[in-house]
Amino acid sequence: MKIFTNQKIKGLFIRILSCILLFVLLSAALMVWGLKERAFYILFCAVCMGIAILFFCYGYFKEQNRIMEEAAGQVRQYISGDRSARIECNEEGELYRLFYEVNSLAATLNAQAEKEGRMRKFLKNTISDISHQLKTPLAALNIYNGIIQAEALEQEAQDIKEFSDLSERELDRIETLVQNLLKIARFDAGTVVIEGKPENISEMMADVKKHFLYRAKEEGKEIVLKGNEALSFFCDKSWIVEAVGNIVKNALDHTERGQYVRIEWGQSVSAVWITIKDNGRGIREEDLYHIFKRFYRSRYSKDTQGIGLGLPLAKTIVEAHNGTIEVDSRQGDGTSFAINFLIPTKL
Repeated sequence: MKIFTNQKIKGLFIRILSCILLFVLLSAALMVWGLKERAFYILFCAVCMGIAILFFCYGYFKEQNRIMEEAAGQVRQYISGDRSARIECNEEGELYRLFYEVNSLAATLNAQAEKEGRMRKFLKNTISDISHQLKTPLAALNIYNGIIQAEALEQEAQDIKEFSDLSERELDRIETLVQNLLKIARFDAGTVVIEGKPENISEMMADVKKHFLYRAKEEGKEIVLKGNEALSFFCDKSWIVEAVGNIVKNALDHTERGQYVRIEWGQSVSAVWITIKDNGRGIREEDLYHIFKRFYRSRYSKDTQGIGLGLPLAKTIVEAHNGTIEVDSRQGDGTSFAINFLIPTKL
């Protein structure tokens, strides 16, 4: 039997069997001797046997408890960050076989963590190289395009001016695509550090409105802010402004002249919430479950400039702040994005 490969279990069984055998022999001897008080002596022997068995069991389980506590301590050390923590498993038996498997799992996790670390470092360096390689030609192209526009104005060449304006728009689009790709890649690589501190939500939403105010006026749309001006929560301001800004941009892309985008915020018992609502075209039900996928574009979309990265990036940022984002929309009735950040509580 496998159970007896453990010497301690085997020793416990031998001691218990020895006690039982000794009791049987003594009882038989007392019966043979025919003593008048043999019942008393047999009872006394039974009590002694029971005490001996309890003593041996207590010693065994005390030792097992010590072993389990040491093993649990090593597991806690590993969870706390000590990757060298291991459980001693120098003996045979099912328990030590389990310890061996736990040690094997820890070694596998260490190898996987090292591999992921190398991949993240490689990806970080690659992203940095790509960023530098792309920024330089984009900057040069913007300069050249500016020169062409200036020449077109001087020579009153309307065709060249129109084409240079289109070129500038496409360059801006490429730059936005590159920047969003780099941001998402940084999150995927785990190289983004969320530097959180208490931030006033009203001020952050005012920054978002300020960024899109000119566009909203040009398109005849309204951006409305509503919420507790004193409310703050722990976050990285630049990233939250980026996330909400991407949602507001999406709302402006799908609203018409005379419609609005409303940003509201507040606090419930357990969470800080931000909602971005509009009364625009809304989202078709078949598209609703795909809008957070990268590069997803509805076949019904009238937005020819979108690249399908704004909402996925917003979702990534929110989740990096341990938040959730949900969307509710009906075609023709507008769209509402609900962002919730749980408030840490002490139990």
